[in-house]
Amino acid sequence: MFQIGSLVILCGLLAQTTALLEALPVPLDQTLPLALTPALAPKPTDLAGSLTGALTNGLLSEGLLGTLENLPLLDILKTGGSASSGLLGGLLGKVTSLTPLLNNIIDLKITNPQLLELGLVQSPDGHRLYVTIPLGMILNVKTPLVGSLLKLAVKLNITVELLAVTDEQKHVHLVVGDCTHSPGSLQISLLDGLGPLPIQSFVDNLTGILNNVLPGLMQEKVCPLVNAVLSRLDVTLVHSIVNALIHGLEFVIKV
Repeated sequence: MFQIGSLVILCGLLAQTTALLEALPVPLDQTLPLALTPALAPKPTDLAGSLTGALTNGLLSEGLLGTLENLPLLDILKTGGSASSGLLGGLLGKVTSLTPLLNNIIDLKITNPQLLELGLVQSPDGHRLYVTIPLGMILNVKTPLVGSLLKLAVKLNITVELLAVTDEQKHVHLVVGDCTHSPGSLQISLLDGLGPLPIQSFVDNLTGILNNVLPGLMQEKVCPLVNAVLSRLDVTLVHSIVNALIHGLEFVIKV
């Protein structure tokens, strides 16, 4: 009888002790994880990679390659100079002396348009992003009388500034700031050319003209596509980027 009574008293003491322990505050290192912990927060590489991936897919979906392939480069070259000859009149100089009608029937086709890997840089203060959009294409200069004159590889970088702005309703948006071609990024190299023609002089003249015409033309066509892509980005991704830019948080890993 004594043993049963002792057991009842012991169980009562244990119950009181358990209740007291539960009432004590839990040490900080034993608290439950918060809703958003560092382990669950997006990694910088994840956020930057998600942005460049979304921009790449968006530009392709918006028809970037078709836009490049259909650049009205030949029309601009023909009408960019005097009414009688256009830019091609001076460009073809010696070549047209071989074939008088060449200036009127020359053809320039853009083939193999490419969107290369995007680059992403964050400003030193952390409030802006600069996206580099590297573009490539092949220019084929042809004429029915002579055939293929030149085949040129062209590369050009478009640089887009992205920043977070607040509208009158206090809503924050990710928008395009400046959108321009990167100075000095235009590269033109000769892939193939007709031997008897004065190729080097021709290429030099063509390169000079393309330097004046092509960057502005590509900028005019590509920048509106970037605006369209931004308007369709995933809301969660945009919110994360905007939040980082507003607070100047670095999320682009420097390499």
